[in-house]
Amino acid sequence: MVISFVITSCSFKKMAIESVADSLSTAGGSIVFTGEDDPQLVKDALPVLMKSLEALLDQTPNNPALCLTTGQIFVMYANAFVHTPASMLSDDDFELKDSQFRRAKKLYLRGYKYILRGIELKYPGMTSKLKKDASLSVLSGVQQEDTAYLYWAVAGWMGAYSTNALDFEVGVGVPIVLVMMNKALELNPAFGKGSIHSFYISYYGSLPVALGGGEEKARYHFKKALEYSNGLSVSAYVSLAASVAVKKQDVDEYTELLNKALTIDVDQDPANRLVNIIMQDKAKWLLDHKGDKFLLENEKGEEE
Repeated sequence: MVISFVITSCSFKKMAIESVADSLSTAGGSIVFTGEDDPQLVKDALPVLMKSLEALLDQTPNNPALCLTTGQIFVMYANAFVHTPASMLSDDDFELKDSQFRRAKKLYLRGYKYILRGIELKYPGMTSKLKKDASLSVLSGVQQEDTAYLYWAVAGWMGAYSTNALDFEVGVGVPIVLVMMNKALELNPAFGKGSIHSFYISYYGSLPVALGGGEEKARYHFKKALEYSNGLSVSAYVSLAASVAVKKQDVDEYTELLNKALTIDVDQDPANRLVNIIMQDKAKWLLDHKGDKFLLENEKGEEE
């Protein structure tokens, strides 16, 4: 009887853990955070959630959806609350800026590893195959429903790379994750209301044509990002301004794009309210620091 009770209790405990894990892994669970209008509240709450998710993963290590959610939260936190604020620090705060970039990199890669674990659970052996042959054929079996695994894995790896483009160890993995993003685009171009296209705006807009980038490609993805978001993607405007407009030294377009980003009503897209608020804060900062990216002249015709 005692043994039976213990076994039953363990079963109930496992069921409870899996129930919580599944609820946190659903879109509804994540909207609690992505739909928030108070970034500070989310910033304060996420670390507790991140550790709770890791604890749940210890209890349910073979739950791919939970791996995705855990990794996604780590990547989101790294980007919104560590990397982005650090990028806005003055160069005079070099030590703090550098330490925050290094922290962001660790968090990005931690999230990436969790998501990769989820991919391996769903598609055993796929990640090792990609290392040997970074081609779309390796990902031929991935289903549309798993687009999020590819997107967030790439977001984690490329986020880490963007903290230090001279990091060879991370840099060598870029071609592999780009194949994953290409597959994500092929599977579901509308994913995240144009999130994949927003990624490509920055990617192609920052790369020279000789390396596969270019303004034309960036603008194509800008158009698609706006199409899939019904014009409500703040990220699309900020990405095009920070890449193409800066590279062309077109201060008028830069200003126009960022001001357009600031006019977007974040309440029109409740599911993405948080990211739009954070990106609008970045747009304000970019406008305030316009002189750092362009050779401007004051009213007397003198360089600032």
